[in-house]
Amino acid sequence: MTQAVTMGRGLAFLGCQTFGGILSVTMSAAVCAAGELPAADTVAGRYERAVRFADAGLSDLVHNAAIAVQWFPDGERLWYRRQQPQGAEFVLVDARRGTRGPAFDHGAVAAFLEEAAGTPCSAGSLPFGRLEFVPGQPERVCVLAGWRRWHIVLGTGQCSAAPTDDGGEPDVPEANTAAGPAAAKAPAAERSWRVLIEDHNLVLEDVATGARKPLTRDGTAAEFYTNPSPCPGADVLAVWRSRRGAHLSMTLLESVPSEGLRPRTVEHEYDLPGDPVDTHELWLFDVATGSGRAAAVDRIDWWGPPGLRWCPDGVHFTYEQTYRGFQRRTVVRVHAVTGEARVLIDERSETFLPPGSRMARYLDASREILWASERDGWRHLYRIDAESGAVKNRVTSGPWVVRGIADVDEERREVLIQASGREPDRDPYLVHWYRVGLDGAGLLCLTPGDGQHEVTFSPDRRYYIDHYSRVDLPPVTELRRTSDGGLVCELERADDALLRGLGWRRPEPFAARGRDGRTDIWGVIYRPSFLDTSARYPVIEDIYAGPHGSFVPKVFDPAWQLHALCELGFVVVKIDGMGTANRSKAFHDVAWHNLADSGFPDRIAWLREAAARYPHMDVERVGIFGHSAGGYNAARALIDHPEVYKVAVSLSGNHDHRTDKAWWNELWMGYPLGPHYEEQSNVTQAHRLRGRLLLVHGELDRNVNPGASTLRFLDALIRADRDADLLLVPGAGHGFPGEYVTRRRWDYFVRHLRGEEPPPGFRIPRPRGNGGCRIAVRNALDVPFELYWIDFEGKAKKYADIAPGAEHSQHTYYGHRWQARRGDRLVDEFSAAPGDLRWLVDGRATRPRE
Repeated sequence: MTQAVTMGRGLAFLGCQTFGGILSVTMSAAVCAAGELPAADTVAGRYERAVRFADAGLSDLVHNAAIAVQWFPDGERLWYRRQQPQGAEFVLVDARRGTRGPAFDHGAVAAFLEEAAGTPCSAGSLPFGRLEFVPGQPERVCVLAGWRRWHIVLGTGQCSAAPTDDGGEPDVPEANTAAGPAAAKAPAAERSWRVLIEDHNLVLEDVATGARKPLTRDGTAAEFYTNPSPCPGADVLAVWRSRRGAHLSMTLLESVPSEGLRPRTVEHEYDLPGDPVDTHELWLFDVATGSGRAAAVDRIDWWGPPGLRWCPDGVHFTYEQTYRGFQRRTVVRVHAVTGEARVLIDERSETFLPPGSRMARYLDASREILWASERDGWRHLYRIDAESGAVKNRVTSGPWVVRGIADVDEERREVLIQASGREPDRDPYLVHWYRVGLDGAGLLCLTPGDGQHEVTFSPDRRYYIDHYSRVDLPPVTELRRTSDGGLVCELERADDALLRGLGWRRPEPFAARGRDGRTDIWGVIYRPSFLDTSARYPVIEDIYAGPHGSFVPKVFDPAWQLHALCELGFVVVKIDGMGTANRSKAFHDVAWHNLADSGFPDRIAWLREAAARYPHMDVERVGIFGHSAGGYNAARALIDHPEVYKVAVSLSGNHDHRTDKAWWNELWMGYPLGPHYEEQSNVTQAHRLRGRLLLVHGELDRNVNPGASTLRFLDALIRADRDADLLLVPGAGHGFPGEYVTRRRWDYFVRHLRGEEPPPGFRIPRPRGNGGCRIAVRNALDVPFELYWIDFEGKAKKYADIAPGAEHSQHTYYGHRWQARRGDRLVDEFSAAPGDLRWLVDGRATRPRE
């Protein structure tokens, strides 16, 4: 089995074209590097600089930030393509020996192909971007050049034409488009019946005759049966009887419809906090007698109906229940025949149990559950008996946070986890990978580097690729041994010298004490390329204080939009204050019934400490902007802390928790509703607003209704005689495609924080590309095939039928996965990559498939 792994962020190439099979990339960032940047001493010059630093092509100036690793079938060797100043090079790595070097003599290959294939090329620009394995010949690889296949001997670079055959119908496996591994299932019994749902009721159908018999007759549109699950070990059916909630509608106004001149209203269902929602009651039916009864379990009053997980014995099942208000979560075990039920796990909190902490793995072989809990104040894993519910042992412990369960090896009795905050003297948000025994013994850090880590294993899991970076550290890619986490060799260390040659500055991670004088608050500082430390620059905070996550970036990203904002003459910061996630439970709980807090006491303390260290940060002139929950936060800054924040841009803000989506607001503000909902509404506090405020909202926002939020807030501001500016964007949803809103945000801060007038008529040009390209697909079979794109959920979408001998040009993006199929049979797979934009489908693809 072979595995293709792209580590790190994908490169964004602009204006991609192919000439004779050789990729030519026109990078606006490279043009920027070649020409001088406009002077920063004029407003117009700074706007031009901002455009240059917003260009996604800046990523292209960082060599080897992302590499695509391909493993040989022997599991001991791999290859990848690296970028050098003189061009691209294929690298061969021997994991057993710990060596790496050129895969072959690139000059010899270029000379051969130029003569034999008639393809102009050089050692640094070979006309292919992929090496395919030749079955049975481990020292050879196959490449495609000039629409022909060629063999290359590894090491020497000796080339020859690949043997040809008659093509025809390929012998290939069935396609598999499953989105992920299926949940474990008990062996299914052979049945003489199947269950259907008709007119909200259950109907049994005889498999042999097709005869149907109603099992229920009382189902209606208001109370109906759903999600039937047959018992694997008995003729019993478990099913949910659901009661429909209110599901009242929200109204949007589409002022510029696609057809006609009359504005039209758009209605959609939208549950508000406190609204009646769907509830679900568990029922068990004896198929033979047709009798049914409600199980003696709590009605599901939130997030249902949950899926049932049948146990290996075929008669028990479990399900997870989250109670409305998010203060209780249980695992319930039910005997399908007797109806006996018990709560195995009962997790409770006086504040909230965030969905992000809902991690569980069911270990059928040992009849155990691996369960995440914050019961000791930190999110950790516990091993629980799946029949009694007793805690067998803690798997992890300490003042750090488990962020995810990557894998469980039941045979070796080990679990692979992602966690943060355990490594000393580091940013506590950086994610590392660990292996630990299910008994809690032998915890091993597999990723010792100081950075944010991504890990991908070799097909046989003997080795893994560790890719890590920080905002101030270009990506590092290492090959390590799974057995002990030891380093085999460093594959690449990305180089950002060309980028820094433009004046681009690496952001600075910065920590300062929060409101309590003890807890470190972490953020990042972005500075303009023309920074003069003797000058003073207004500060802008990019805020998002949603408690569902932490939001300060942790990976290296040259094209982060905050770099562009700096070029307008600002220092820009992003901070995670108390109330956000991925720290201790106490840190997180600051948000409970308290979204208005937004971590501002911590943010302000952080800003003042940063300014004390860096006098070029002028904290007498502070602006703030945010989107969605960040839009609420930004406006709230001018309500609660106008002595610090002077200018705010609020985009798509959910300004009133009473009129925003039920699940998000009930999770943090609690259920049932209390007076704190009204007290923390920006609408009810509009009279306290000071400073300059720009409100921006899309008129077709289904996530945060513009009328119930921003316009309601604006009405309150008008009634309180408070000034605000409004930009309502026709046709826009929750986000704002295009450059207009970005330019308006730039203008607002330049005008009101710097006291300068933006350049008249300035327009941010549309990006010329974002990783898009075109692949050429040629059908060399004697039969047609269908072309499918495989989306990010593993689902297949058909794009074209390609006849024998035909060539098809298809737009795609680097890294997107495509398949050639004949019916339910997979013929070949392809992913576009720099230097690899031709796909010959001839039934002889030599790369093994996963």
